[in-house]
Amino acid sequence: MTIATIEPFDPSTSTVNPLAKVVGADLVVPLLGGGELRYVNLDYAASAPALVEVLDFVNTIIPFYASVHRGAGYTSQVSTSLYENARTTVRRFVGGRSDDSVIFTRNTTDSLNLLAGCVPATGEVLYLDLEHHANLLPWQRLPHRSLTAAVTLAETLERVRAELSTGGISLLAVTGASNVTGELLPISELADLAHAHGARIVVDAAQLAPHRRIDISRDGVDYLAFSGHKLYAPFGAGVLVGRPDWLDAGTPYLPGGGAVRRVKVDSVSWATGPARHEGGSPNLVGAAALAHAAEVLASLDVDAWHTHEQALRSALVSGLATLPGVTVHQLFQDSADPIGVVNFSVSGYDAGLVAAYLAAEHGVGLRDGRFCAHPLLQRLGLPSGSLRASVGLGSRLADVDRLLGGLRSLLSDGLTADYVVDEERWVPAAETRTFPVWAPHTPGTAGAAPCSID
Repeated sequence: MTIATIEPFDPSTSTVNPLAKVVGADLVVPLLGGGELRYVNLDYAASAPALVEVLDFVNTIIPFYASVHRGAGYTSQVSTSLYENARTTVRRFVGGRSDDSVIFTRNTTDSLNLLAGCVPATGEVLYLDLEHHANLLPWQRLPHRSLTAAVTLAETLERVRAELSTGGISLLAVTGASNVTGELLPISELADLAHAHGARIVVDAAQLAPHRRIDISRDGVDYLAFSGHKLYAPFGAGVLVGRPDWLDAGTPYLPGGGAVRRVKVDSVSWATGPARHEGGSPNLVGAAALAHAAEVLASLDVDAWHTHEQALRSALVSGLATLPGVTVHQLFQDSADPIGVVNFSVSGYDAGLVAAYLAAEHGVGLRDGRFCAHPLLQRLGLPSGSLRASVGLGSRLADVDRLLGGLRSLLSDGLTADYVVDEERWVPAAETRTFPVWAPHTPGTAGAAPCSID
């Protein structure tokens, strides 16, 4: 296991405030045993809250909602224009080529599974052991090779080069930023290696897109996938952007209305372009919200964006370093400039128990488990999981302070309430918090953590 280098924290950043307004920023939640606190969301990496601008935009377009591509009415024409213009916005947001297809899906997992049905049968897919399951499981159904990453990025690049040089690989699948540790992979260098050996590259940008500017034309990326729910637009849409030839020849992902040119009782002529894979009525609101979020992020001052995130991450990592028994984890000894995702563990405490305690007694939400990256957690020596805190545009320094304060209380005073395992998740033994009437809480139905269990 590699231990993270502790970053220095400059006290002058102590006035770090949100960089954008998010829905729920001042939400107040009940605490175990009584009292309330402003909710601290340090789980942006799982699902980011909606930007206020995005929600306002959704409310603006809802009165015009109608069928897309199929109606002659005015609202149908407006909806169709909105949907197709969203493709142009997303293509521009990621620096896409003029002929790149932009296909709207449900999420990153959906996008990568779609692409898996379009990879030519003439070669194998190569992926690393550090991938999220979304960028690992789809390829296991195809001829594939997995590769163990090294402890440095430099050596990992060399391993990828060596594997590609053996031939027979048609696609290299990599993440842009680790969903476990936030470390970036050298995408342009990996793209160069893939192309030099006759392969293409797909990048899982679920974590990268909400934190960094992307330019697939500049970096030579052939396919890119990301999700609206991580891009401050949680309305059920994702996207796949990339070269059209494989997509136009691949198996239609969602056979149905709109995906065809002509249908007979026992035969079909499929459409090309995005329509080939977008059968049925599309998620107009989700696509439009995703595109609008992309516009908001594209308008941010890059330096201010980077400074905001790095100040928060630095404060968190530096603060964790002062706590006895707390270890921050990273993948590579030579990684630099990670996004606002920090992975850590607390000696003597199950990660799920720590997360439950922080939520119930300090109003802090963060992630525990294995983050849908089981092979990576095994390699890090964390087979039972760890903790992940992640920040975003709506985060403030007070959020980091609340987390650190909760951990200090745990380490100095221990648990002040009893916790039990319910459906493989830690929960308070005696739940005293009230839940909304539209989301009633029933003991014994906590639900298993799907990426935490065996």
